[in-house]
Parts: sequence; C-alpha cells; structure tokens
Amino acid sequence: MRASDTFISELQNLSGGFLSVTNERLGRVTRVVGMTIEASGISAEIGAQCEIEIDGKHRSIDAEVIGFDGQKIVLMPVHFLDGIKAGCLVRLIHSESACSVGDALLGRVVNGLGEPIDGKGDINYELQVPLDSHSVNPMARGAITEVLDTGVKSINGCLTFGKGQRAGLIAGSGVGKSVLMGMLTRNTEADVVVIGLIGERGREVQEFVKKTLGDEGLKKAVVVAAPVDLSPVMRIKAAKLTHSVAEYFCSKGKNVLLLFDSLTRVAHAQREIGLAVGEPPTTKGYTPSVFSLLPKLIERAGVGPGGVGSISAFYTVLAEGDDRADPIVDMSRATLDGQIMLSRALADAAHYPAIDLEGSISRVASSIIPADHFAAAQKLRKYWSLYVQKQDLIQVGAYTPNTDPELDEAIRLKPMIDDFLQQDSAEAVDVRSSVDSLHKVIVS
Repeated sequence: MRASDTFISELQNLSGGFLSVTNERLGRVTRVVGMTIEASGISAEIGAQCEIEIDGKHRSIDAEVIGFDGQKIVLMPVHFLDGIKAGCLVRLIHSESACSVGDALLGRVVNGLGEPIDGKGDINYELQVPLDSHSVNPMARGAITEVLDTGVKSINGCLTFGKGQRAGLIAGSGVGKSVLMGMLTRNTEADVVVIGLIGERGREVQEFVKKTLGDEGLKKAVVVAAPVDLSPVMRIKAAKLTHSVAEYFCSKGKNVLLLFDSLTRVAHAQREIGLAVGEPPTTKGYTPSVFSLLPKLIERAGVGPGGVGSISAFYTVLAEGDDRADPIVDMSRATLDGQIMLSRALADAAHYPAIDLEGSISRVASSIIPADHFAAAQKLRKYWSLYVQKQDLIQVGAYTPNTDPELDEAIRLKPMIDDFLQQDSAEAVDVRSSVDSLHKVIVS
C-alpha cells in the first residue's frame, strides 16, 4: 500500500468512517441493493477491478465496476457479498480487466480468474493480456479454405465445416447436446482444445474432464469452468477468459478447437448484470447488453490475422422449451457461420446424433468442398426433407406409391439415410470415409 493510501485509511479509522475519501483510488461503500454495491469517493471506469476491505483489513472481496449512478460507482462482487457493510473501504486495483495466459495452461482446469481448481498446484503464466480483446479487422482475417474433420459422419458429409468456422449446437434440454459435444471433443482435428463450461451444472465439469476428455485428451486441452452457482460476474469472466486462451494459442499458429457450453447461460449472466444496473428488459427479459456481448464473443473466433492459426468454435445454444424462435437461438443463427439443430423427436426415437438436417446448415460448405460432394449432400438433404414433410401421410398409409417419383425415391432411401446419419458416440469417421458413405447412399 502507498504511504498516502495508508495515511487516508488511518484517518478514516480515527474519524469513525465519517471522513469522505476523495482520493480517486479509494472510496467507501454507501449502499447494497441485491447483488450490486454502490460506492462514493472513487473514480473508476466500466470493467475496472476493485477490492472491498472487510473485517478490519483481514479479508477482502473482489468486485468489478458495472455502472454508475451520478457520482457513485456500481460494483458487483466476483464471488459473494458476505461481510460487506456501509463504510467498507473500496480500493481501485486495475483500471481494466486482464487475464494471464501461457503454455502452462495445457492440461489444466481453471476458474474465471485463471485460478487452478484441479488440485495440481499453481500455474506459471507467461504473459498478461486484456480480458476484452480488440476487434480484429475483418479484412485482416484469413479466409476459411480447409475442411475441418469433426469425426462425425453426418457433419462431415452433409454439413461440412471449415477451419476457423463458428457453429452453433442448438437443442432443447436432454436431446443429446452434451453427447455430440463429447464426440466433437474427442474426434475433431486440432492442435489445442479450449473448453468453456459456463453456467452449467457443477457435476458436469468433473464428468467432462474425466470421462469425455480423459487423461490423454486433457494433455492438449484447457478447461475453463464457471458453474451456475457462481456469480454472474465470474461467469462472464470465464466466458471471456475462454476466448482469450484460445486467442493466445491461435496467435502462436495453432489450430484451436473452441467448445463453448453454453452461449445461453452467458446471456443469462449478462441479463442478471444488466437488470441489476437498471437496463430496460426486452424480449424474455433480456437486456440490450446481452445482444451486444454475444456477437463480441463470437467474433473473437475465426481464422487468425494473416491466416496465422485458427479458432474453430462450436457454441451450444439452449432452445428453452424447444422454442426455436427463442431470442438467443435467433441471434445465434444470424451471427454464426452455421448451426447444427438437434431434434427431440429424433432423440426420442433413439436416433443419435439427433441432427435435424432441415434446420441445420453450414454456410461455408459450398466453398470448401468439391462440387460432386456438395451436390450429393444437397440431394440427401432434399430426400430427407421430402420424407419428413410427408411422414404422416406415409405412416397412415394415405400415400399411394408411384404418385410422386421423388417421394418414392425418398421412401426407398430412408433406411440407408438413417443408417448414414446415425453413429455410435465412441465411433470416429474421417472426412474421406464420410464422403464415400454419402455417395454410396445417393447412388444406391
């Protein structure tokens, strides 16, 4: 502590807390409302990191500046409010949010502050970077030109994704989203895997690390975890840290696979913060800041500047109540480079992965795969869609064979299409084998 700070602190103690603190780095708690803390006598910008002293300097709470009310700043604790009372000293620590990154993160599980939670000891970081990175000039980014092998037959064949593409895994609860995410984790080609488990159930962190990744998979992976029981500030920090870690490895020329679960929970966290500072609620209570934050996160993924490195990202999006018109689902479809839509009806029929081809698309497939592959994929999608549209008629026997030649062909190919689209979660199928299987279905 600086001598001036010590002097002011001692004066405060002698005066019983009635002396106002005017130093721009120090202030006092004046009010607590819900999860927000108001402080006066201190000047700090949005995103600044502060420390609130409690219990006579024996303990402190970290907090982040999230807004202003006149001359007062509004903070939200990184953890919880326990011990805070009127008059607690507020100290400005950093003027902006920052995080530490480095190769030592590989094989580790950390929280939103970069602190290890895996019991493997401290992490020796290499450098510190802003938690909110600057936007990359879209003209400086490299183009998506290479196919990304996901190891999932239906994706490789019909929804081909490229290195540096951003895709959404959109599904309701219990439809197989986590299983598909696990398949992508194990099978997708990447130098480094960065996984963000944001706002999900706490037990899923250990299950994902031990069962999905395993010891071998963890060696080239970084897991950032912020379960649902943590503060919204911690969940937002974890979301940003996940992207900062991915950007670090991308800057070193690595092909990074970013798996982010889930974008919806980040929206929930930002909604909590926005409502706390008085933002007006919009559709489903989401505040305007939600629709500002999510695109900023998504745009941090992609091919690196100058074509150096790539971040191929899969973001899970929860369609609450299976509502595909949910505002977060709708925003994700508009912002991402494609989406994989999962169907509850397919999951109920034990069809896994439960990918609904009608609602799924890859917006870069046509430019990165050969024309014959693209034509075959489109043809299979057409037959799938045609059968789904007439399924009720077919099942009740209301359709007369030989009435529609294309529908007749769709009915004939349906068993083979189903076989092509289904895959065991432990199985991996490369791009070449996927394309060969696709052509066999179409020409059969």
